[in-house]
Amino acid sequence: MMHLEQQILRTDVAGMPLEWISYRDAARLYFLDHVAYTVGQPLFTIHGGINAISRKQSKLQLHSIIATHGNSHAIQKMRDDYVPPLCNDTLFRRDDNICLYCGNEFPRASLSRDHVTPISQGGRDHWRNVVTACVRCNNHKAGRTPEQAQMELMAIPFKPTHAEYVFLQGRNVLADQMEFLRSHFPRTSPLYNRLCV
Repeated sequence: MMHLEQQILRTDVAGMPLEWISYRDAARLYFLDHVAYTVGQPLFTIHGGINAISRKQSKLQLHSIIATHGNSHAIQKMRDDYVPPLCNDTLFRRDDNICLYCGNEFPRASLSRDHVTPISQGGRDHWRNVVTACVRCNNHKAGRTPEQAQMELMAIPFKPTHAEYVFLQGRNVLADQMEFLRSHFPRTSPLYNRLCV
């Protein structure tokens, strides 16, 4: 049986991934008749009240992916200049919890955000200038560039697309949700290649 904490992927009618929602939010969208169609596996069956005339209990089956009507602003998120918000949780997931200097995987508490070109040297706090680093490597690098610190960067930082960002925000992403999201990733994306393995 699926746990009620399981997130449901919401898309627009065209299939553009929008966000993760709870089963309660999904049930509300069904009730308001905003669900256009469903994709993926059925996750939950919610039982409602009993009809006084028919004596039948209402049921609502929720799927792992639901497409909804309405203005989603998805067109703006598909533009090349769209920049998803930067936070450590999604950054660490982008880099698979691996320090991009020593190459080791760490728990979240042992990771930090490193600016490849330090802010003190004119670097900016954006996706293409930040990488995941363990606390030890970040302290060793300090306010220097990787070249100045004689540290090799294992991968080039990249800005995720909106679909990639939605994936990075997910918790316990199911196989059908992952397959759906991966179909929206650029084929040249490091995430696409990592998830295809």
